[in-house]
Amino acid sequence: MSYGGHATTLRDMTHIPPPAVELRILDAELHQLDARRAQLLHRRAWLLTVLQPARPAPVTPSPAAPPRPEASAPSVQNVLLLLGAALLTLAAIAFTLVSWGSMGIAGRALVLGAVTLATLGAPVALLRRGLRSTAESLAGLGLVLTLLDAYALHEVAFPDGDGMTFAAAAATLLAALWAAYGIGTAALPGPASAQDSPTLRLPLPAALVLAQLPLILWVIAAGGGLRTSTAAVLVTAVIDMLVALRVSPKAVRFVAVGGAFGMGGWGVLAAGLISLSAAGPGAAAQATALLILAAAGAFSAAWLVPGPGLRTGTAATGGLLVVAALGGVLRVPLPYEWAVLGYLACGIGLLALVRGALPEPVRRGLGQASAAVQGIALLLTLPAVATTLFGPAAWVSHIWSGAPDDARAAATMDIPWPTHETTAPLVLIAVATVLALAVRSTAWRQRALAAALTLAWMTAMITPTTLQLPYTIGLLVDGLIVVALLSLTHRIATALALGTSLVLAALSLASEPATLAVLASLTALLAGAAWRGRLAPVSAGFSLGYATALACAAGAALDWQPQHVALLVLAVPVTAALLAARLADPVTTLVVELSGAVAGLLAIGLAGAELPILALVLALCGVIAAGTALRPERRTVGYAAAVLFVLATWVRLSAWDVGSPEAYTLAVTVPALLVGVLRRRRDPSASSWTAYGPGLAATLAPSLLAAWADAHWTRPLLLGTAALAVTLIGARHRLQAPLVLGGATLVLDTLHELAPYLAQVVGALPRWAPPALAGVLLLALGATYEQRIRDARRVREVLGKMN
Repeated sequence: MSYGGHATTLRDMTHIPPPAVELRILDAELHQLDARRAQLLHRRAWLLTVLQPARPAPVTPSPAAPPRPEASAPSVQNVLLLLGAALLTLAAIAFTLVSWGSMGIAGRALVLGAVTLATLGAPVALLRRGLRSTAESLAGLGLVLTLLDAYALHEVAFPDGDGMTFAAAAATLLAALWAAYGIGTAALPGPASAQDSPTLRLPLPAALVLAQLPLILWVIAAGGGLRTSTAAVLVTAVIDMLVALRVSPKAVRFVAVGGAFGMGGWGVLAAGLISLSAAGPGAAAQATALLILAAAGAFSAAWLVPGPGLRTGTAATGGLLVVAALGGVLRVPLPYEWAVLGYLACGIGLLALVRGALPEPVRRGLGQASAAVQGIALLLTLPAVATTLFGPAAWVSHIWSGAPDDARAAATMDIPWPTHETTAPLVLIAVATVLALAVRSTAWRQRALAAALTLAWMTAMITPTTLQLPYTIGLLVDGLIVVALLSLTHRIATALALGTSLVLAALSLASEPATLAVLASLTALLAGAAWRGRLAPVSAGFSLGYATALACAAGAALDWQPQHVALLVLAVPVTAALLAARLADPVTTLVVELSGAVAGLLAIGLAGAELPILALVLALCGVIAAGTALRPERRTVGYAAAVLFVLATWVRLSAWDVGSPEAYTLAVTVPALLVGVLRRRRDPSASSWTAYGPGLAATLAPSLLAAWADAHWTRPLLLGTAALAVTLIGARHRLQAPLVLGGATLVLDTLHELAPYLAQVVGALPRWAPPALAGVLLLALGATYEQRIRDARRVREVLGKMN
């Protein structure tokens, strides 16, 4: 074919050059592409260099900056002023107390008066210049000097006068002077350039602090007792409260609030102690008046103070004070236990005010006060409740020792009955009634009803012990409580019924007839509750537990031995297994099965004293477990059944004094091999070690150990025969486990039989023979290893040639 073209080729037709020309063209194009690529790469490297950030220039060390002050100028100023005022105050006190006697009366008065006036006058000039901090320091020093002036005046002018009266008068006068001084300095005009107010902050709060003392000191000076002094403290607290509400300066208001709380708390504590220690109506009335005064102050604050939280707190405090006041009057003519009811009645009475036309924060505070009183009353009943609920547990160590005289004696077997608990049932039922009737909120209604039900249950439980009802009546009451609670649909009611059943069962242990009757009744009641769905899992478990206890109690009543009682207890696992097969709820089913298992373990423990009975019990437990394993979801219980059957067989052999290990191991080997055969039929891929290994090892290993320790020939012969048969079966069916286990057992058994002869042969051989035999063995193994390597190499070469 010619690659040449005609000269007259049309323009629209494609010209195809010869191959050599086309190759040169392609080489030229590739060369140009390479040159262009190199150019682009060079340009790219330059661009990357340009885009890289410039390295920071080295930082030259700058001259050291001046250190930064650690304290600001105002702080330094305040510290200096404070230290100066403190030192001047100490110097004035030292001058007054130590150096006073070296001067005459005129000189002393002149010095103190001049220094005091100068000190109190200096802040006026300082305030006009805008030096407020310095003025505050000198004002504080001046106030201290006025105290020293009062002391000096008493020592000079009234050395023999009544010190308490002088102190009251001095406190009153100084408080007034300090207040006037603070108000007077507040009216001074400050400089036009002053940024702060020219008012002194210290005199008015100091005057209020000193004003806490005059009223109390005047009462003490007038010979007032504890009650009058407490009244003075409370009045002072009320005044502080009014000051806190009406005065605007923050410092004064802060001091007033502290005084109101401090003096009010002191007064309330003293009034409460007076009320509790009042021995007659008069003393109680006086204490009530004090508490009412404190309550009036608290309620006034509840109406006047800002903020709902503070109003609620003060209203709650007022409500508690009212309860303490009225309850203190009722406490005097009543015994201690009835006084609790008096306080509780007053606390419940506060709820009448809660529904009145009062502000919401006040009503909330009164409700909290009523709840607090009821809570305290409930706490006082806890000793009686705890003794009633937990005291009967002591009968576990005194079973059938005799019925006690009454319900209280039954509950206090090892612990004493708490004192002053006669009215505990009334307190509980009163609070329960309030919860059931007074709480109407939708959010709290269900909780209140649950709490009321619990308190009503406590009331019913402690009533027989509190009233010391007969023992039989106490059991009957507890039983009726269980029935009543189980009839309700509330889960809490069912839980309380279960708790009551425990108390009732413990109480019934005092008498044999009571134990049998109570356990039988509880078994039936709780079985019915489980059937009706009242906490079915827990109720079913309790029912089976009481049934187990009933079986033990019945056997003990018949004077049966424990091993014979075990047969009676087995009725519970049987019942549990039958019920579990018909229950739909998986949780209830599991609880029933576990309860039956526990009862079965108890039966095994009871039967341990006699081996034949123990073997029978184990076999019966195995039957129960095997029956359970028939259910598809409980197939794994079959392993437990197998273990129980094996244990039963071993115990029976032990009872027959059988010492041959084969008698024990064949009971495991035969079922295990049968299971292995069935598994291999269903799954031919299953390993023989999994199917037959455990069963064969269970017999061959113990028998081999016994054969090595046996001096006779019978056991080794039988073992060798069995091992040979196992080896042949393994070879016939090409199974590793029978072949290896049987062959190893056969070899070891043969070695045991030939051991004497081998020992003779070894003794007859020269000493070089054993090393030589070992060397021959090693050479044979090495040759075999080399042969296998050579065969593998040949196979690899053949495969290589095929490729």
